[in-house]
Amino acid sequence: MDRVNATTPSASSADDPARAAFAALRTPEGEQLLAELRDHDPADELATATRLRRAHPAELVSAALGQARLRQRAVAKFGAEDAYRMYFTPNGVEQATRTSVAAHRAARFAGLGVRSVADLCCGIGGDAIALARAGISVLAVDRDPLTAEVARANAEALGLADLIEVRCADVTEIDIAPYDAVFVDPARRGGRGRIFDPEAYSPPLSWATAAALKAPRAALKIAPGIPHEAIGPEAEAEWISDGGDVKEAVLWYGEGFAPGAFRATLLPSGATLSAPAPLPAPPVGPVGRYLYEPDGAVIRAHLVADLVERCGGRLVDETIAYITSDEPYSSPYVTGYEITDELPFSMKRLKALLRERRIGVLTVKKRGSAVEPEELRRRMKLSGPGSATVFLTRVAGAPTMLIGHPLG
Repeated sequence: MDRVNATTPSASSADDPARAAFAALRTPEGEQLLAELRDHDPADELATATRLRRAHPAELVSAALGQARLRQRAVAKFGAEDAYRMYFTPNGVEQATRTSVAAHRAARFAGLGVRSVADLCCGIGGDAIALARAGISVLAVDRDPLTAEVARANAEALGLADLIEVRCADVTEIDIAPYDAVFVDPARRGGRGRIFDPEAYSPPLSWATAAALKAPRAALKIAPGIPHEAIGPEAEAEWISDGGDVKEAVLWYGEGFAPGAFRATLLPSGATLSAPAPLPAPPVGPVGRYLYEPDGAVIRAHLVADLVERCGGRLVDETIAYITSDEPYSSPYVTGYEITDELPFSMKRLKALLRERRIGVLTVKKRGSAVEPEELRRRMKLSGPGSATVFLTRVAGAPTMLIGHPLG
């Protein structure tokens, strides 16, 4: 592959205030300011700006303060060690893949022998970084000149420039034939916020799918709420959660993946549950001694029925993803609780029970209930040394409260 690392012809950074501000941040003076602002408190920003403007140009101080805020936000996704060396844009921080998820995806590619990837719609380079760290050579493409410059700066800052070529171009014009695999992360935000229609992605999901099917292997990053009917039979669909929060879905294509299969992967453990196709609707029955809350990735992947079968249990309601059983069941894909009480929904009865048991710490979980947890806790006026978990849900269609405590 020819290493270009150059943008397509466009306005120079001097003609673009945002690019000019970014270029200033990469000068010795800009880097010094960013180092000084690493641990600054945003609450003191006005005083900090006033002090710094005595020694530095106002435009540079504003750019540095903005970048410092973005770095602080990025720590949650990239970790402090990387985030404080990297550069970001507001959209880049919002849309970038969390490092743990990007590393998982890169490991799947690397495990199949992939050595080169065309990363289309690369953003600020989060996935390209993970791929390069897995030993994969990357062509990272984005059509926005500033975003491409930020991605290039991040490759250099993390010592990965030899493995990451950044190109500013329209991804639909990229020749993907020389690459072992393609990764596409379409933009899913517009001027009015999140985009839910896959055909309104930029580029549309249909184009991304067509590109994926031309490559030996491919991965498409999509919103976790995508309707299952929008997923073609050629794809293996994987939903990924990190720390219990569903982060994204990925459609995998090509050799080494299972067309038509659904998968739920839990990070950081890496536990993965898969099925060639969703099972029939699981049985529904009365609440037993134990209640299990499936991980969100399992629910999104429509694999709850698989867990019901594994634990020999049943659902408490045909529309609610709570599993119950009469025997304890241990699995990384569920959080288990022992249920002590089952009551019809009543704020008054719940308050009396909690007061009687001297419950001072209450965890509120809900599915199929309009009650807001914070409002419920406020109305309970909790006091005492005990703790409990209450589930606000439906059992056989009726609003119900289940009270218990976590297993283990």
